[in-house]
Amino acid sequence: MQILLLMFLAVRVSIPQATPVRIADASCEHCHQQIYRSYLHTPMANASGSAEGRLIPDTFDHKNSGMEYTLGNSGGIPTLAYRNLHNADMSGKLRLSYSLGSGHLGVTWLYSLNGYLFESPVAWYAATRSYDMKPGLENAREMPPSLPMQSNCLRCHMSAVQPSDSGTINRYSGLPFLHTGITCESCHGDTAEHVQSNGKAAVVNPVRLQPALRDSICISCHLEGDVTVERAGNSVLDYRPGQPISKFLAFYVYAKNNLTARGVSEVEQLSQSMCKRMSGDRMSCMSCHDPHFTPSPRQRVAFYRAKCLACHSDTGFDKSHHPENPDCTSCHMPHKNAQNIPHVAWTDHRILRRPDSMTGERGTDAKRELVPVFSPESTKRDLGMAYYLALLEGNSGAAPEALALLLSQKSEIANDKAALDALGILSLERGDYSTAESCFRRALSIDASDLTALSDMGTLLAKQGNLTESIAMLKQAFERNRDVAGLAMNLARVECMTGNVSEVRDTLQSALIYNSTAKDLLQMMDHSAECRASGGKAVVQ
Repeated sequence: MQILLLMFLAVRVSIPQATPVRIADASCEHCHQQIYRSYLHTPMANASGSAEGRLIPDTFDHKNSGMEYTLGNSGGIPTLAYRNLHNADMSGKLRLSYSLGSGHLGVTWLYSLNGYLFESPVAWYAATRSYDMKPGLENAREMPPSLPMQSNCLRCHMSAVQPSDSGTINRYSGLPFLHTGITCESCHGDTAEHVQSNGKAAVVNPVRLQPALRDSICISCHLEGDVTVERAGNSVLDYRPGQPISKFLAFYVYAKNNLTARGVSEVEQLSQSMCKRMSGDRMSCMSCHDPHFTPSPRQRVAFYRAKCLACHSDTGFDKSHHPENPDCTSCHMPHKNAQNIPHVAWTDHRILRRPDSMTGERGTDAKRELVPVFSPESTKRDLGMAYYLALLEGNSGAAPEALALLLSQKSEIANDKAALDALGILSLERGDYSTAESCFRRALSIDASDLTALSDMGTLLAKQGNLTESIAMLKQAFERNRDVAGLAMNLARVECMTGNVSEVRDTLQSALIYNSTAKDLLQMMDHSAECRASGGKAVVQ
């Protein structure tokens, strides 16, 4: 009852809201009225917004987990209600704060509890015009744990994204982002002087930049690769138009992977097209796309045909080349299913000369070799981190490569917190506790609030029998991340080893506020009284 009451209270609390694009960019309208007004209707301007703006009231039953999700307005407040169809006690209601997605492919929602920002487990898909689970959650057997929304995941849908609080994954003391949608400054840089000088001071004009800097603006959001690595000493949140994105991110793909099997690969696909290879730097995303304007369905065919004819101007293309079908893209840029995103089709940007050419595509490489793309400054450290991240995403075969690469760079990464954490975890999994401990302690000397080092070092100390220091580290991590169920369970296990039932229950109760239907947490709570009876012989996992 206490958990549900807290959930209900969270629904009623008024949450400060980020400003929408139409307000954030209002100062641009005075001189750029037509561009401003047309831009407001583009997917970029509508990449996010208020929750109620795109909310479609409906109920969705997820058969695998036995959960029912209802999205709607409760007393004028956008909410997501959930309940277990087999257990009435597992139910609650969340106040939705923002929508994420333009609606072109789909929409999901964000909600906040006590400063922690989360993503809804369900999404609305345009192709089916219905709700379903988010990608990766289709086969869940219970309601998923709360889904933390990290700042790096927000940056391509919101503007002026802020870093999360130190030592946290998804807690924000203030607004997590200042504006919904993609503002003018996201592509044109700081416009303060430009506005104050009535246009005399210049802003970044992407078409006038050197090709690598011009393309970086699009690549920053429209290239994901199979693995994306944040480069040492740089936060992608600091990227600004006019800078090379390769300073902040390194992109990797599997050497023989399918180019149409995942979403957000338009830039990579385009680089393989004959159009781009023949045109070179003269061609960019903006050769075909106007960032300020999206043609209506009625305008679309003529708009993109004109883009094709701007280059393919040979006699005959305009009138005699398939006059029965003026839609060039229907044959040369067909929709391909993105396997990692259900219910959507992704436009094939390889611009095939013949519809049936390259149909075999590149198969999956048995060795799963990662190679950099659009990353001229990538390093051995970046490649090691790429294999480590691939491991976290499910490629178990990436562990040996990650470990070998990072071990060979041990002295070079002595001040690299992210790489130290990665090497520490890899060493811990291997049973090399000495290397793991040295990595975690070095990372903590760089950042005493480092969540990964605190939580994994705390677990390692418990395995070694040092319960006092273990609890101190795990508590320090949990104090900042009370929403992380796995961290709560590890802390509770160590507390259980000391026989302190009240602390175990307090820890689990805190985590259940954010994961009220998590069976593992609930079962541990039900058996918490056994800690004292077991003589402190609980096992840390």
